[in-house]
Amino acid sequence: MQTLDLQDIGLREVNKTLHAQSSETNQTAWTIENAKGAHAIACGLDAPIEVTVKGSTGYYCGGMNQQATVNIHGSAGPGTGENIMSGKIVIEGDASQYLGATGHGGLIVVKGNASSRCGISMKGVNIVVQGNIGHMSAFMGQSGNLVVCGDAGEALGDSCYEARFFVRGKVKSLGADCEKKEMRPEHIEILKGLLDEAGIDADPADFTRYGSARNLYNFDVDNAAAY
Repeated sequence: MQTLDLQDIGLREVNKTLHAQSSETNQTAWTIENAKGAHAIACGLDAPIEVTVKGSTGYYCGGMNQQATVNIHGSAGPGTGENIMSGKIVIEGDASQYLGATGHGGLIVVKGNASSRCGISMKGVNIVVQGNIGHMSAFMGQSGNLVVCGDAGEALGDSCYEARFFVRGKVKSLGADCEKKEMRPEHIEILKGLLDEAGIDADPADFTRYGSARNLYNFDVDNAAAY
């Protein structure tokens, strides 16, 4: 286990050290101490390493992640996992707004709640939230899966494309062109796999699926009021 003290060596040196790791590294386990809400911790990683951040983080922790696993032992600030490509981010506490924005792949797990715009413009990322999510989540969601074990706020999936949303609790309102969908066996399997990977014990049969009604893919004057 390699330990980096953010207070002693600073953010630039912490990220520089992590960026120096390659796919062949034998230093695969790292701990970052004294996070204290610092921004951009463990951004741009591209190696199969596991990084544990002790404490809560600020903006963009784990942004642009590839291959790495980032464990946040606290809550996470805005934009955590922004543009994630692969790998995994696990947040033990709550997540602030626009979690996983524009994420292309990988998995983000939140053990607490997520705020507004969770998964905004998601492009393939999978996000599993054990608690609730806020308003305008998955706005313009293009692909990937958003799993919510609690409730969802207003305008879920507004202007979405082919992303899938699974919600166990209540949805305050659906956004433009988002609708309730049939839960077919293949969706049960997808959801079961995501819950298992996230380490969350929940019955897929308790969830409702939502997705695009596909009325806004191309402009149609009859649908103008929905824009």
